[in-house]
Amino acid sequence: MDAKSPQLELGFLQFDVPTMIGTILTCIIVFLITYLGARGVQMRRPGKKQLIVEMIIGFIRNMLHENMDRRNAERYIGFAVTLFLFVFFANQLGVVLMVTGTMETDLPSLGLMEGDKVSWFKSPTANMSVPVVMAVAITLFAHVMGIFTHPKTYFKDYLNPMHIIGEITKPMTHAMRLWANIFAGEILIMVLVTVGSPLITGAPLIIWIGYSLFIGAIQAYVFTILASIYIAQKVSPES
Repeated sequence: MDAKSPQLELGFLQFDVPTMIGTILTCIIVFLITYLGARGVQMRRPGKKQLIVEMIIGFIRNMLHENMDRRNAERYIGFAVTLFLFVFFANQLGVVLMVTGTMETDLPSLGLMEGDKVSWFKSPTANMSVPVVMAVAITLFAHVMGIFTHPKTYFKDYLNPMHIIGEITKPMTHAMRLWANIFAGEILIMVLVTVGSPLITGAPLIIWIGYSLFIGAIQAYVFTILASIYIAQKVSPES
């Protein structure tokens, strides 16, 4: 039997509980990494935590410099680092912490009954709503920054209907690329865990988990670089 995902309903709104748990945990992990990495910064003898954070920042900075002029790259470094870390850890949570259980009593508020197999934890990015909301927010942010940067000339391209269609499809393709890769990976992991003997599925499961971790890292990079490209298109001097 497939594991159920608990749902919390508040009026006409419906919230996926495992996604909420994963999102909150991801935010905590990102905060702790940045806080601990920035704590006690030293110039002469940096610690291991500081070196790791500086390596991540340097990696993202180089990526931004490839898509933006130097001034804008430094301006958006904090945004890009936070986005990369959030997507990276959100992609990995469902791979390394796929928590399921069986209900021993009814819980109608979450749509659960006694005996139901429940999934309490999964990658937030495996829920389509999370990548879609992030992609739409990034697109709106890019437009707002573009308007502030080029208030007199920004809307001239929107006289072309094809340009409008392209702008509408950008957040959808941005989100679907991330969601499809993470969702498919977790579905296959669940199948390998629940179907067949561990003697048969054990080796493929280990290989696929390793591959999923790699794909999660690649997709975090792709999502971040696409976000930087969209913003660069709006704020660059020649746009």
